[in-house]
Amino acid sequence: MTPPAVAPPADSGRHPPGLKVIFLTEMWERFSYYGMRALLVLYLVKSLGYGRADALELYGTYTGLVYLTPLVGGYLADKYLGIRQGAVIGAIIMMFGHFAMAFPALLHVALGLLIVGNGFFKPNTSSLVGMLYRPHDPRRDGGYTIFYMGINLGAFFSPLVAGTLGERFGWHWGFASAGVGMAIGLFTLLRWQRLLGNAGLRAGQTRITRQDWLRIAAIAAASIPAVMAAVALWGPLSGVVAALSPLAKLALALIAIGGPVLLPSWRGTRHAGAPPLSRADWDAIVAICIVAFFVIFFWMGFEQAGGTMNLFADNQTDRHLFGAEIPASWFQSINPLLIVLLAPLMSMAWTRLDLSPYALADTTKQALGMLVLALGFVVLALAQSRAQAFGKVGPQWLAAVYALHTIGELMLSPVGLAMVSKLAPARLASLLMGVWLLSSAAANYLSGTLEAMLKGSGIPLYWFLVGTSAGAGLALLAIAPWLNRLMHGRG
Repeated sequence: MTPPAVAPPADSGRHPPGLKVIFLTEMWERFSYYGMRALLVLYLVKSLGYGRADALELYGTYTGLVYLTPLVGGYLADKYLGIRQGAVIGAIIMMFGHFAMAFPALLHVALGLLIVGNGFFKPNTSSLVGMLYRPHDPRRDGGYTIFYMGINLGAFFSPLVAGTLGERFGWHWGFASAGVGMAIGLFTLLRWQRLLGNAGLRAGQTRITRQDWLRIAAIAAASIPAVMAAVALWGPLSGVVAALSPLAKLALALIAIGGPVLLPSWRGTRHAGAPPLSRADWDAIVAICIVAFFVIFFWMGFEQAGGTMNLFADNQTDRHLFGAEIPASWFQSINPLLIVLLAPLMSMAWTRLDLSPYALADTTKQALGMLVLALGFVVLALAQSRAQAFGKVGPQWLAAVYALHTIGELMLSPVGLAMVSKLAPARLASLLMGVWLLSSAAANYLSGTLEAMLKGSGIPLYWFLVGTSAGAGLALLAIAPWLNRLMHGRG
């Protein structure tokens, strides 16, 4: 187990200097990811001729796998590579993927590289934040909220830059700009890694060694032919897979990727020279898995932003402003802009509340976030009804939806990341962060296929999401006291 980096004392009020490095690295990585995400569905429909349902399914498959592969990346980092090496490997592979997106013939190879790269990068940078703090440090929740602000600072600029370049000057320009952003993120992580101390490294190390670099280069290089082979094999299998229902496809992906990792992981929890997991450790693992199931319903709704809400902005929203028509992708900057503005306030509020007699359990905060999300879908369902009856609606409707969804996200996502960091046994830190992200994998795939699954049922998509978001929030709120006991007061 890598010891944590040296952090200022909790009573100093200052966060560890390494938080700045992870903040900037994640900011540029999210610039690349959200720039590509803002363009993907529009690109598939308007440039490559995909039908709406096919484009949404590919979007859901891609974003689902993006959150599924961290289960593998977290496991490999915990057991073999080291957390910092895993983050660097992921950044390099994703940089390859974003530049490949600039070439239409490499679409599926590019998506594959992005999926694999994110699997290495995402769980390990999230775990690095927790390693900067000592156990029971009250600043941890605030640190994760600041980290989340970095994510959304990159996500704010990416639709404005990549979206404008892609929609106005050519899709390849937008995708290439995402590759440049990923390259800057990689440079940031390597140039200032000394500020991370020994977080994510083996004992005694302060930076990545030459031997580590040989391993990193070999894995990053091998990812390209491996993804190309997987794409080639997909052709003969695609007909069989296409005949499966969306839920069957999701279950198959979870078993194929999650099974080989989880089974040996649970069996191998007795590390050499380490005591077995305690009852409290197993209680924490169970609690993480239960909450992860509930947040599927949050992200299934929230991730409509890159799919149906993106198409709603393109087709059913009046986008004329001061005589010019703004790109549909710009609406996806509302959410990260509000997070950048609100995250510092939320960070201070959680820190003060958690140190007061009125502290809320993490699960209670997350349940309230789901209810706020449901309220946003009430507004969106009304906007869709109005657009169908009278034509396009004003941009204020989508702006209101994004504002409500942002508040709900701030109540759920950074709190969830901090909760996993606090509860996870040290030897399974990145693996359980991967399990947490597994909920987003299922949710993202469902977000892309939900409209097709509801077709013919007579149930409007957005009213359905009102019910699932509110129902999950109320159920989680009801069992929050029991979950807090299961967490032994640590959540």
